[in-house]
Amino acid sequence: MTHKLMIVDDDPDILITVRYIFEDRELEVYTVDNGRDCVQELEQGFTGVILMDIMMPFMDGWDTIREIVKRGLTQDVIILIISVKGIPNDAKGRGLESYVQGYIPKPFDTKDLVSTVTKFLHPPPSLVKEN
Repeated sequence: MTHKLMIVDDDPDILITVRYIFEDRELEVYTVDNGRDCVQELEQGFTGVILMDIMMPFMDGWDTIREIVKRGLTQDVIILIISVKGIPNDAKGRGLESYVQGYIPKPFDTKDLVSTVTKFLHPPPSLVKEN
């Protein structure tokens, strides 16, 4: 089974760093630097885990998640927030809590990042559906 990870962040250093951390872990890693490109990847069939930054120009993370929901692109997608912005229950994100499965603060600890993402990429055997 191929696992996919999309990193959505306007900081090129974050894109490079997170890609580097995960590219040796049998993942297809996508990097996009804005919400519009994230939505486009989803429309083209991306499924998997999305690491979504909140503070981005033009279309921030919350606006991107709203657009994902509006377009019905939430199936087989797990959204994790990765941001320096305060606490996970940001006022602008109200109503979107059920679409966000986790929050990773920046600066992040590499082990915590890998552990959190891996938890969603590799569910425990009891959660895997048998054919």
